[in-house]
Amino acid sequence: MPEPASARHGVIVLAAGRSRRLGQAKQLLTVDGETLVHRAVRLALQTGPADCVVVCGPEPGPVAASVADLACRCVTCADADAGLSASLRHGLRELDARCGGALVVLTDQPDLDAAHLQALRDTWREKPDCATASGYAGTLGVPALLPRSWFASLLEGTGDTGARELLRAGRDHVQVVLAPRLERDIDCPNDLE
Repeated sequence: MPEPASARHGVIVLAAGRSRRLGQAKQLLTVDGETLVHRAVRLALQTGPADCVVVCGPEPGPVAASVADLACRCVTCADADAGLSASLRHGLRELDARCGGALVVLTDQPDLDAAHLQALRDTWREKPDCATASGYAGTLGVPALLPRSWFASLLEGTGDTGARELLRAGRDHVQVVLAPRLERDIDCPNDLE
């Protein structure tokens, strides 16, 4: 029996940041011979999405080339400098309208694994009207699977908050999958060690 359309999800990989603190595009850094953006997309595809959108910055070439062998679409976010919310808005607008939710993934979480993304998907499918977020460092964050009913509010977001404020405000409608290892992200060269 096919899954209902409301239980289909899409993936949005946010890869438009300039990584000013790091001094280079972190999404193109390699770990074990694989760029971080390729790794994020590859892991996210293991959740079986109906669509996969990679949001690139104003110069998409290197990111697009890095994921050219994967089943995803790269889109350019010309106003990526306006913050994470601009990239998220762009990804939401580009996502296939048949997707009942969006799995939002960043590229700077080197400890992310497919099992966690699949757990987010499975938990969300139980209650597709609720968001399902990762729990780490005493907060809710991404990766997170956000229901379509949240898209209008997310499209109004500004700055670098992304979905964080909405996850906090809507806590009663957020399921949590704990992932303490995701607290580690890459912001400076030492974070790769």
